[in-house]
Amino acid sequence: MSIGTGIVLFVIGAILVFAVNVEVDAVNLDMIGYILMGAGALVFIIGMALMLKRRSTQSTVRTVDPVAGERVTQSETRASGDGTV
Repeated sequence: MSIGTGIVLFVIGAILVFAVNVEVDAVNLDMIGYILMGAGALVFIIGMALMLKRRSTQSTVRTVDPVAGERVTQSETRASGDGTV
């Protein structure tokens, strides 16, 4: 969702900067466009970072002590957030 929001903000900002040629006394539409483009790029980068973090793997090491007294170490790798083991 945040990746799409970043793209939308960037596109709206680019439209305001490059396609709209309206002079408004109260606001500078070019500056608002550049701000929206910067915010869109920032939201896109944060969304990508969160997506990559979610797909990273976690390694869990468990030590099991069976009745025989042996110590067995098991390692499992799973993607965090998707609920599969």
